[in-house]
Amino acid sequence: MSAVIDSHGQAHDHHGGGYGGIMRWITTTNHKDIGTLYLWFSFIMFMTGGAMAMVIRAELFEPGLQFVNPDFFNQLTTMHGLIMVFGAIMPAFVGFANWQIPMMIGAPDMAFARMNNWSFWLLPFAASMLMLSFFMPGGAPGVGWTLYAPLTVQMGMGMDLTIFAIHLLGMSSIMGSINIITTILNMRAPGMTLMRMPLFCWTWLITAYMLLAAMPVFAGAVTMTLTDRHFGTSFFNAAGGGDPVLYQHIFWFFGHPEVYIIALPAFGVISQVIPAFSRKPLFGYASMVYATSAIAILSFMVWAHHMYTVGMPVTGQLFFMYATMLIAAPTGVKVFNWVATMWRGSLSFETPMLFACGFLFLFTLGGFTGLVLALVPVDIQLQDTYYVVAHFHYVMVAGALFSAFAGIYFWLPKWTGRMYDETLGKWHFWLSMIFFNMIFFVQHFLGLAGMPRRIPDYPLMFETWNKISSIGAFGFGLTQLLFLYIVLKAIRSGEKAPQRPWEGADSIDWTMIPTPAPYHTFETPPVIK
Repeated sequence: MSAVIDSHGQAHDHHGGGYGGIMRWITTTNHKDIGTLYLWFSFIMFMTGGAMAMVIRAELFEPGLQFVNPDFFNQLTTMHGLIMVFGAIMPAFVGFANWQIPMMIGAPDMAFARMNNWSFWLLPFAASMLMLSFFMPGGAPGVGWTLYAPLTVQMGMGMDLTIFAIHLLGMSSIMGSINIITTILNMRAPGMTLMRMPLFCWTWLITAYMLLAAMPVFAGAVTMTLTDRHFGTSFFNAAGGGDPVLYQHIFWFFGHPEVYIIALPAFGVISQVIPAFSRKPLFGYASMVYATSAIAILSFMVWAHHMYTVGMPVTGQLFFMYATMLIAAPTGVKVFNWVATMWRGSLSFETPMLFACGFLFLFTLGGFTGLVLALVPVDIQLQDTYYVVAHFHYVMVAGALFSAFAGIYFWLPKWTGRMYDETLGKWHFWLSMIFFNMIFFVQHFLGLAGMPRRIPDYPLMFETWNKISSIGAFGFGLTQLLFLYIVLKAIRSGEKAPQRPWEGADSIDWTMIPTPAPYHTFETPPVIK
């Protein structure tokens, strides 16, 4: 039994023995094993959601209906969104948290090791329920990932499976958050004060609190949908005195913080990578912590900017417009600090740094289109067009995904003891960068020209940009197979990683301890694994 309970990887029996092979992975309570499980799960979901995106882009390659009927097209857009947000991006960053947080703060493991195991194993069952909804009578819900009422009340049994899957995903997130908060607040090594923690720990601490505040709200929204469907309530049914717009308020009170729940850990990863490859400590550490907190608080006050077209009073529109523009200030502080960190640094551009720079450039662009959409008169024109699709993919893909790639390349030598192929890594970056912009940059033009999102067919005038977008999508999808090859090659036959894989990047000084304080200023030396 000790082989399972022990918190250090070496104690596990990898082959044979009572807990060899697959049982080790099912019963593990080791934060590194669980981090690995999260990362592989998120990659499988990323490829699954990506396959759905490929079908969507194949259908949109030219006008007319080619491959799928409109019903199935809507089911694909719904599941693509849910799987990418809850199955791919969030578990990837929880994987990073599991791997890195205990090592960064000098803790032996996560605070609740067995709960950690449980919060992971809820995910494959939730994902299976989402996928099973395709095979129910009537198929998966074709309502968009936001699951807007009143359409959700008329869907088939696939909708119920989706609701239960969301409950499981929410339980997993809440347990993971409790674990992260407790670990960071209670298990830091002596001398590791809060303001000495690596920024990655700070962003996750704040994100975990956001998850605790936001996830139950979403659970409430889908539970009200469930009772409207089966128990005769009328929360969102106007005929019974309810209001479909109430659903939007509840959903977006969760949905907008959710965007930052995805973005903040990404900021944390970037705040580790850029100082390492600039060979100097992060510029403005304290302001980064305060900016992160400000973003978290403001993100709960801007939800109705997704709802300018529901007929809210002008006063309400003005409040949400100004509050939304205010979020640009702390985000601008972060971008300034990252650029200032690189300024006059001794820069080198290995793959993690390339992805970090790609993130910086494209995420900022996504932020600017967000400011455009914050303007009420502009948004009323662009609501539900491809401009919105382009905007949030710049934030989600160039923001979250690129930073996840940066983190994986950055920490892979630490995790596996082996180096990846640098040349192939650079190919992965440049191909991803070019194809990403091919897909989504042109979608701004489609949106400005008035092409609505979530439609399987379109007028001839939109054909050129859709063709370019679809070609980019297939290129981007194939490029991610290269990424899989790079990771597997590194694990199986990569060169042994040196003690300090990033030559000159002083990983102990600058990415573990954010303040440039020498060791003797600590009461006790920090424990760094």
